[in-house]
Amino acid sequence: MPFRFIRALAGAAALTFAAQAGAQATDWPQHPVRIVVPFQAGSATDLISRQLGAALSTELGQPFVIEARPGAAAAIGSASVARSAADGYTLLMGGPAAIVTNRFLQKRLAYDPDAFELVSLVAYTPNILLANPQQPFKTLPEMIAYARANPGKLTYASFGTGTTSHMAGEMLKSVAGIDILHVPYKGAGEAIPALLSGQVSMYFDTIMTGLPQVKSGTLLALGMSNSQRSALAPDIPTIAEQGYAGYDIAPWYGLVAPQGTPAPILDKLNRAVNKVLADPALRGKLAEAGAEPRGGSREEFAAFIKTEIPRTKRLIDQAGISPQ
Repeated sequence: MPFRFIRALAGAAALTFAAQAGAQATDWPQHPVRIVVPFQAGSATDLISRQLGAALSTELGQPFVIEARPGAAAAIGSASVARSAADGYTLLMGGPAAIVTNRFLQKRLAYDPDAFELVSLVAYTPNILLANPQQPFKTLPEMIAYARANPGKLTYASFGTGTTSHMAGEMLKSVAGIDILHVPYKGAGEAIPALLSGQVSMYFDTIMTGLPQVKSGTLLALGMSNSQRSALAPDIPTIAEQGYAGYDIAPWYGLVAPQGTPAPILDKLNRAVNKVLADPALRGKLAEAGAEPRGGSREEFAAFIKTEIPRTKRLIDQAGISPQ
């Protein structure tokens, strides 16, 4: 068979495939879409997913059903999505654990974090560095000075080893040159009582559960962990603006799909996510969950992940955490 004829057949096949993919995106979705949440119902990931899913249902004309598949630090739900058909009808609300951290913490990870198709960043939830008012400091500079004068004396709680809350403390230790001891808890339900009782000195908490404690005067806010002041708490300065430029770490949430999901579907979903995130109604509902919308292109999401992986590895190595 002449090479020219073979090449023509290959070209025709490629055009046919492209046309089919384009038609698939035009028709998608034709039935309900599932968003898997790899954490418990009622978690921040769950609440954000439900608000986004409701908005996407209206925008795209099909139900977006939220399914909680918790366990193993997001690994169970993530693996289930990785094994799903790459047809746009199963998505994962990913985050630091699923996409970045688990590769360094779990020896036998049942999925490849790099194999997902990235759709869009959705939101982030700023962390607040909280302190017990009985501590001998009231501000971040005072805390840093005290920690330097008393190495190893101060402690900070997190909502689990390897979580963003833990990594925020490790980053602060690095940039400020201080020695503070990490004490992991299972969540705010354990960490805040420990902070109030004086069992720990500080706690990196999400804004959703931490801000009410600050507004009531029960706890002090030393700084926000993200690079810009939060619209939810504009009076609380960032750690970055208090002398630690570049300090920026917070839990984030982003939609991903199984490897091989057609690009036209991913692009259509990205456009839909960005459109609904611009809606004041959804932005208000996300704010109620302590979240701030993010959005952006698929390429921007990929660039973000590319910077998160080596940064997270440095912090995990610094903390001396070994994979289990």
